[in-house]
Amino acid sequence: MKVDKSTVEKIAHLSRLYFNENDEEKMLQSLNDIIGWVDKLSEVDTEGVTPLTHMTEELNVMRDDTNVSNLNREEGLANAPQQNGEYFKVPRVLD
Repeated sequence: MKVDKSTVEKIAHLSRLYFNENDEEKMLQSLNDIIGWVDKLSEVDTEGVTPLTHMTEELNVMRDDTNVSNLNREEGLANAPQQNGEYFKVPRVLD
């Protein structure tokens, strides 16, 4: 497969990218290099190779989700720049 100038222009338009002539030529060359590299991968013999779903065989070990309260309200508000004893006070963002 070969990428031509009109394909680069269409991709740029869809991506909302704007290239000058020099950058367009560089992009054309880069895309053709990438596609050439991907085409090269099709030459590799993958007979008998199981497709990967993950890069490693490690599994996530999840802990049980338990409700633990480690911080009471007073401790949580202790370092707040502004608070009213019950909540953090923050500057108004919306009118």
